[in-house]
Amino acid sequence: GLLSFLSAPLIGALSDVWGRKPFLLGTVFFTCFPIPLMRISPWWYFAMISVSGVFSVTFSVIFAYVADVTQEHERSTAYGWVSATFAASLVSSPAIGAYLSASYGDSLVVLVATVVALLDICFILVAVPESLPEKMRPVSWGAQISWKQADPFASLKKVGKDSTVFLICITVFLSYLPEAGQYSSFFLYLRQVIGFGSVKIAAFIAMVGILSIVAQTVFLSILMRSLGNKNTVLLGLGFQMLQLAWYGFGAQAWMMWAAGTVAAMSSITFPAVSALVSWNADSDQQGVAQGIITGIRGLCNGLGPALYGFIFYMFHVELTELGPELNSNSDALQGAVIPGPPFLFGACIVLMSFLVALFIPEYRKASGVQKHSNSISGNLTNTPERGSDEDIEPLLQDSSIWELSFEEPGNQSTEL
Repeated sequence: GLLSFLSAPLIGALSDVWGRKPFLLGTVFFTCFPIPLMRISPWWYFAMISVSGVFSVTFSVIFAYVADVTQEHERSTAYGWVSATFAASLVSSPAIGAYLSASYGDSLVVLVATVVALLDICFILVAVPESLPEKMRPVSWGAQISWKQADPFASLKKVGKDSTVFLICITVFLSYLPEAGQYSSFFLYLRQVIGFGSVKIAAFIAMVGILSIVAQTVFLSILMRSLGNKNTVLLGLGFQMLQLAWYGFGAQAWMMWAAGTVAAMSSITFPAVSALVSWNADSDQQGVAQGIITGIRGLCNGLGPALYGFIFYMFHVELTELGPELNSNSDALQGAVIPGPPFLFGACIVLMSFLVALFIPEYRKASGVQKHSNSISGNLTNTPERGSDEDIEPLLQDSSIWELSFEEPGNQSTEL
């Protein structure tokens, strides 16, 4: 998680200079590289899975890629589809892996995962075009570029000064920290405390995953059109708070199923936040902006499980896969006021995230254009009056001052 936090903005910034495809290829390759080592050498697997944290930032490159090839009004829907396909893989892959492991052993699971990873890499090489326009990247890898152009720290510094992006980063950190902790312990919590068996857990994953796909493909676009980007983020955070509070106070199986439906609706938060980041970043800084968000998520992936584990320990809730008793301490928790303390604590953190998100402006770019327009008009207004012919003509001839293009229905263009 720490390595992802440090590397994601840098990889995103470099992809803004060199292009998306090489970094997409690199992140996928190094993320999948440790898979075959699971059967070859556990120690090498541990070493490479640690190093691969530097490159497990595929989402930042993918979201920057999407920003390159879509218009702003299409972006939230496209991000929803990307997140939905990720949810679809989470629905299908555990079931496939469990079936192959039970029928043919773990070696076949590792083999199939390795083959899928190789097919993914081949697909990127053959079928995925470069999305970054040529005018925004060097002619070749050997071309001379200035350090100012390639310096990722300069991009980070520039984006870091943006108050809107800063507020979004705080929102992402406070909302994803409990989500990462929940992912690390929730299914074990269902097994050991609530009493779910393996079949019920698989069915729960499938239900939440399928509903998440529907939420991110159907409801997300509807909400974005009707409520706007910021309000969609706030709605997603509201669903997340309700879900975590329900997990925290729920002590029966039906409560978990009901809270799972709410969890599916909370999945709209991340694509909506990514769209909000994309709208507030310039076209040449999409990679670094998305990289910062991905890096924060990577940091939360490291801190969230530790936080939840510590809270479980403080409240004497023992989660262990050893032993045949599935409900070893569930009887005591049935009468507890808060059966799941970490989840309730996570709801409080998301509440803080919600309060921070209230201060995020929705249309910063539009205001920036308006500000530019006002400054131009102000400069024109403050210019002392001079002779009409000799003053207006140089202004009209100077095209570097300001150009506006208005698109009209008949593919006609009017330039000012």
